[in-house]
Amino acid sequence: MSKAIAAAARERAGDHDPMHVQSVEKAFRVLRAFDARQPSLSLTQIAAAAELDRSAAQRFAHTLTALGYLRKDPTTKRFELTVKTLDLGYRFVRANSLVERARPYLRHISNSTEETVNLTVPDNTEVVYVARIAARHVIDPDLVIGGRIPIYCSAPGIAILGRLPVDEAMAILERCDRRPITPNTVWELDKLREKLISAAAQGYATAFEEMHHGDLSVAAAIVDAEGRPVGAINIATLRSRMTPEAAREAYAPIVVDAARAISRSA
Repeated sequence: MSKAIAAAARERAGDHDPMHVQSVEKAFRVLRAFDARQPSLSLTQIAAAAELDRSAAQRFAHTLTALGYLRKDPTTKRFELTVKTLDLGYRFVRANSLVERARPYLRHISNSTEETVNLTVPDNTEVVYVARIAARHVIDPDLVIGGRIPIYCSAPGIAILGRLPVDEAMAILERCDRRPITPNTVWELDKLREKLISAAAQGYATAFEEMHHGDLSVAAAIVDAEGRPVGAINIATLRSRMTPEAAREAYAPIVVDAARAISRSA
């Protein structure tokens, strides 16, 4: 979808929702314009990334700077995020009941397995890390709380999708930017459907070297009182430590039991 089409779709959605405050949406579009590839932006770049005219971009950048969420370099006139933007994420982690319920299970699994243990939640076509205990031999040390990975090629993602009705899960997969990240990535829809059916039947999902060479992951979904998936817990290890078959045998029962316990405690 092009930027113009996406912008038009947002405008139409706002027009049909009397409660929709477009200025709030636009402010968040400005904040989301910044990332690792573009840590600092000029006003022109902010306008382009947030799909605003320059005058609107200037007003939003000025307001966010006054509120402490952006900083403007007095010499270059470029903007960057401030540490205050972490506040919302911190509040989520401290206030979220799922994170609070899962935390003792993550610690126990980490201590008993000496592996990396993660709690993720779904967000459209991605899963987001909301709690993480990394082992010494973690394969991706740069992955932190708030990090995102594709739902279609991750064990947590497939575990979560496996607890949805197949048609609903496939609709999400069809929206994904599916591609072979490694030679082992499962990305074709027919093969992904098979993975969903398998995950639903056995209660857990695996992803072996689908995102990184040498990475093995086993995950189980956490569900709410209605049986809808709200997150997943996974154990990640390295191919140099064990085979995929050994990881499945050792860690599938652990994540399944933990996911069930966290689900019951809701």
